Amino acid sequence: MQRIIDYFFKALELLVVLCLFAMVVMVFGNVVMRYAFNSGIQISEEMSRYAFIWLTYLGAMIAMREGGHLGVDTLVKHLPLLGKKICFLLSEALMLFCNVLFLWGTYKMHDLQVTNISPVAGISMIWIYGMGYVVSVVMGAFNVVKLYQLFTGQLREADFVQVVESEGLKEAEAHMQQGGTGART
Repeated sequence: MQRIIDYFFKALELLVVLCLFAMVVMVFGNVVMRYAFNSGIQISEEMSRYAFIWLTYLGAMIAMREGGHLGVDTLVKHLPLLGKKICFLLSEALMLFCNVLFLWGTYKMHDLQVTNISPVAGISMIWIYGMGYVVSVVMGAFNVVKLYQLFTGQLREADFVQVVESEGLKEAEAHMQQGGTGART
């Protein structure tokens, strides 16, 4: 099962690269066309916008898997184990609730998006905003797995602080804990 999940996320990463490449080609091509030939390709503006929307959705799923979403751990890292567990539970439950709302909202808007046609490309907008189905299910599944791990005792205390620190921050904190002051050399 883990192998299938790994392949799925490798495919998502490839799609992110393709969306970014398509955006660069379309926007740069349109800029060159406008300056060099005083014309442009109308569909490139719309399609680059749609590629950006997909890129955002895909990136959110990848970041969820890697634990790369923003967070503040100032309070949580100083709490006792029970407090960390409660904060973890609340965090995952609220994210799961938001993903359920996102899935429900996408479902409620489905009929409207199917009949809404993009002005230039002429495609149904469900191809753009229907990605909400995939995003909410994938991210919600991560929340359910984390909650399951919490309730079955599979998580270590370090897992309850979900913020991934940057390397520079880790070095600065280590320097400050050693009693260092002033500028670094």
